Amino acid sequence: MDQAVTRLVDEPELLRKARWGDRQAFAELYARHAAAAHALALRLTGDPAAAEDLTHDAFMKMLRFIGGLRSDRPVRPWLKKVVANAAIDRVRREHAHLYADEDVATVADGAEGSAARQVDAGALLQRLDPVARTLVWLHEVEGWSHAELAERFDRSPSWSKSQISRALSRLRESLESDNDAPNATEPHARTRA
Repeated sequence: MDQAVTRLVDEPELLRKARWGDRQAFAELYARHAAAAHALALRLTGDPAAAEDLTHDAFMKMLRFIGGLRSDRPVRPWLKKVVANAAIDRVRREHAHLYADEDVATVADGAEGSAARQVDAGALLQRLDPVARTLVWLHEVEGWSHAELAERFDRSPSWSKSQISRALSRLRESLESDNDAPNATEPHARTRA
């Protein structure tokens, strides 16, 4: 099927064709949704290589379970859920020491900034440890409830609320300290005087 023609086909039709082994239809589904899946994986992991792995794994899972996907439902929310769950599993596996710690919402040291610069949300999230970053992103941006997060992390909803509150508090403190920090050019001016 021609690339231009494929774009005119609606998603349910692409799913039906992909179920029957149409590689071009699957490629079109990938083209439509890979960037969103990768962006979510990158935000949750903070690691480009891990994000690529999670995106790849999500599409491999889609390929394995394409027969079970409903044609009357959009693919993107399902893919994002697969990516988010895989990112959570990765965080829990790779950062078990942080996950076990009750105070998981710590902010990385050495954050640079000034009141004059605009805040980059992605860079700001990178100041959080992986568990806190995942919780904040999934709750605040993706709209997961505390109950959903608690179930997925095998904790209580109050744990989710507490961790997100602490993480947001630490981010606010970090921003305030960035805004109070002297301009980066001042030390150079003092040494010349």
